Amino acid sequence: MKTLLLLLIYMLAVARGAIAQDAPEDTQCVRERAAMVETIRAHARSYVSVSGQQGLSERVLKAMGQTQRLLFVPERSCSIAYADGPLPIGLGQTISQPYIVALMTELADVAPDDVVLEVGTGSGYQAAILAHLARKVCTIEIIPQLAEAAAKTLKDLSHDNVSIRLGDGYAGWPECGPFDAIVVSAALGQVPPPLIDQLKVGGRLVMPVGPAYTTQTLTVVEKTGPGQTTTRAVGLVRFVPFTRSKD
Repeated sequence: MKTLLLLLIYMLAVARGAIAQDAPEDTQCVRERAAMVETIRAHARSYVSVSGQQGLSERVLKAMGQTQRLLFVPERSCSIAYADGPLPIGLGQTISQPYIVALMTELADVAPDDVVLEVGTGSGYQAAILAHLARKVCTIEIIPQLAEAAAKTLKDLSHDNVSIRLGDGYAGWPECGPFDAIVVSAALGQVPPPLIDQLKVGGRLVMPVGPAYTTQTLTVVEKTGPGQTTTRAVGLVRFVPFTRSKD
């Protein structure tokens, strides 16, 4: 009877998009992840002026619900992994607060046939979210250990539409573009011009702009024409610095 009950709970969670079908979690993790999504939903409703609409889209919320954040953090505790806050992932890097991941994804306005660039792979969590929404995700990480670990996690989760490149993301990835959307997961004082060059007309770039080790401004840049952009400040955030190659 108990086994049947657990099976029914699991099937219900899958139907609601709460867990990935190829890597089931225990019931506590399912509850914690579902609670995380509801917390994100509540935040979005509270900050309508930030998200620019009545909450976040169901596509983004579903992607957050389908992605096991537990697998992208060193601390394999459900209560810690699904708390709505940033977490260290080692080597001076962090995995962003789930609400901020969802917000940046929403602001990027990713469509099913889009090609998306992410700069700053980290643990691979943002890339996994984007993989549920886009046709192709290209992500760049400058720290070898993180790139290797993220590649393994994404492969284990069968995100075959994600390609990872080791290197300095400032120059983007021209061979993988042009891009419908670009998400930069690290802070820099200005938007890198090569990224704007690789953005399609009508595309959006989302990144924290500002000095390191303090608050930055989450910024949306829309390419309105060749050499033409509009910029919108969304709100204050705090990200790790954009790491550049020493070469």
